[in-house]
Amino acid sequence: MNAKDIPVTVLSGSLGAGKTTLLNNVLNTEENLDAAVVVNDMGEVNIDAELVEETETTDDEEIIELSNGCICCRLRGDLLDEVGRLAEERDFEYLLVESSGISEPIPVAQTFALGYDADFTPEDTGRDFDPSEFYELDTTVTVVNAHSVYENFSSGAALTDEDVEAESDRMPEGVVMDQIEFCDVLVMNKCDLVPEEELDEIEDVLRTLQPRAKIVRSEHGGVDPGEILDTGRFDFEEAQSSAGWMHELEEGHHHEDAAEEHGVTSFVYRERRPFHPGRIEEFLSDIPENVIRAKGYFWIPSADAVAMGIDKAGTSVRAGPNSRWLASLPQREIEKYFEKYPEVEDEWHPEWGDRNTKLVFIGREIDAASIEEELDACVMTDEELERDLDSYRNPFGSDGQTEVGN
Repeated sequence: MNAKDIPVTVLSGSLGAGKTTLLNNVLNTEENLDAAVVVNDMGEVNIDAELVEETETTDDEEIIELSNGCICCRLRGDLLDEVGRLAEERDFEYLLVESSGISEPIPVAQTFALGYDADFTPEDTGRDFDPSEFYELDTTVTVVNAHSVYENFSSGAALTDEDVEAESDRMPEGVVMDQIEFCDVLVMNKCDLVPEEELDEIEDVLRTLQPRAKIVRSEHGGVDPGEILDTGRFDFEEAQSSAGWMHELEEGHHHEDAAEEHGVTSFVYRERRPFHPGRIEEFLSDIPENVIRAKGYFWIPSADAVAMGIDKAGTSVRAGPNSRWLASLPQREIEKYFEKYPEVEDEWHPEWGDRNTKLVFIGREIDAASIEEELDACVMTDEELERDLDSYRNPFGSDGQTEVGN
């Protein structure tokens, strides 16, 4: 078997977006597609797999059902075991993976792009097999319900209203946003339910959230197989840094004229001084509904060793410890870091080091001036900074990001 000669397409998307319909259409349309199919479902009964098996062209294709869990976490070992078995048998030319509606895309991509890690070893599956040696992740696809996206983005409603209980404490809206931000192809499905002018606006929103992906419109899951098969579009390093919010943080304010025409804008807020814990907590509990996405980091004096992260996806707002400030490390380690990354020393504050605030906001017709004014009011005053900084409370805890009221 030649190394890395089995191309893989991974389908992600929220419940009801149309992943299974799209998969069936591709299997029916592509007559020469000799494929193995892995279908993942959170429920005990894999309904999606049953629907795929009902298609006319899958008689010669192997359907693998992974149920009652997600292949990004609980069933990742099962996924590794199955793709290992498939690679050993090798009676197919392409692998299609449909993940569950609440699967996070990055761990699934890592399974094929990077192989095993510290949590999953060959011994866990009983096979001396590394998927990255035989599979080439070719395309990651996210299917979105265009009608639902427009309804929710317009009203400030949740990105998903499905009654889903995840295995982890990760909010479903955050998973939906991850699926949008980490993909090579974004399929806007159910476009027949949305007026043409509104489709243009939805596309502008999605392109702002994920500037790298190719956007394809579809009705009833109908797409040209060439849009998602054997595209060669996947690049792991580029994919990890392709989200619109990361582009804004790294490159500064930027948007396409078409997006601005439809009211889709973004901006970055920067500040060197810390936020008052109570005031920033109050701000986060009432972020304007038309802010679709907000992400970044800030610092508060009551936890000045760690950077506090913000993650807003739809109506879900999470905040809490995200990473450690370099300034909190021993001087010897700081100097080593300066040697490796001299640009960090250029921005080093004489008193606060690398501690700072950098937040990006993406939304529809957002009032940047008003948000900036509210954030400025959260910044600690000179008088407040002269007090004992340890006396301020930390409302965000120390065990990772948690939901804040909205």
